[in-house]
Amino acid sequence: MTEFLTAAFYKFVELPDFEALKAPLLACCEENEVKGIILLATEGINSTIAGPAEGVRAVLAYLRRDPRLADLQHKEAWSSKSPFYRMKVRLKREIVTLGVPGISPTLMAGTYVKPEDWNALISDPGVVVIDTRNDYEVGIGTFVGAVNPDIKSFAKLPDWVQQAPALNPVSGKKPKVAMFCTGGIRCEKSTAYLRAQGFDEVYHLEGGILKYLETVPETQSLWQGQCFVFDERVSVGHGLIPGQHGLCRACRQPLDDANLASPLFEAGVSCPKCHATTRETQKNSARERQRQWELAKARDQDHIGARLPLPKSS
Repeated sequence: MTEFLTAAFYKFVELPDFEALKAPLLACCEENEVKGIILLATEGINSTIAGPAEGVRAVLAYLRRDPRLADLQHKEAWSSKSPFYRMKVRLKREIVTLGVPGISPTLMAGTYVKPEDWNALISDPGVVVIDTRNDYEVGIGTFVGAVNPDIKSFAKLPDWVQQAPALNPVSGKKPKVAMFCTGGIRCEKSTAYLRAQGFDEVYHLEGGILKYLETVPETQSLWQGQCFVFDERVSVGHGLIPGQHGLCRACRQPLDDANLASPLFEAGVSCPKCHATTRETQKNSARERQRQWELAKARDQDHIGARLPLPKSS
């Protein structure tokens, strides 16, 4: 059986010529039969790609030939089928959207904390632990004692920070803060934002939740539940073992057994979380897309109309 290698990576680095990088990078991916999505911006690169192992490694080697990306780190996962149907390289204002000008993780990010040191930090009662992910991600798992901002998107985090009681000064001093996300990218920006707001002691989990689940034994873990991931696994647990969650192809939210058993769940069309928010015309369009996908699957063909998971990843 053919195995496909998935590589997820990001790096905050000044790329003033990012537009010129698009065409040759896309050509390199296509030449090596690599598919997925790469985001480029002046602030860096963010990506998830998949394909034959030698092809993925060739793309990574190509990227690292640029001195600015020489130390690019990546995470690997294996699957029997590629999670992507096409290759896209997109030019963006930000590689992860916070929407606040002037925030530079390369200059202002908080202090990294190794996974093996994370438990001690978040067990300190004087530390405010903040989950920077979206509400549906937090809903299936988080760290013990973490504050949930209950946001729909990362761009809503600055508004929450401005009014969060947990971040109010105590005796005139702003609290010590520890932040975490799936793979680290959102925390580089969120900790930089907090430092710009005058928080002096700001920390974030190096490598994110995924590195923690890979590194810290379950018997010593302070993680509860599953971690949502932006690929076909949907969720993972300790040791990065895939979880049991399904995925609604309409709203892209994780579904537990109760959601999947609901009469409001229709594969590729709707789930209890989005059924009431879509019109019948939208559902009918989704039903046709699902029918085409099932026909393509029966013929062992790729259905290029399928939606790609975006590398918010991390």
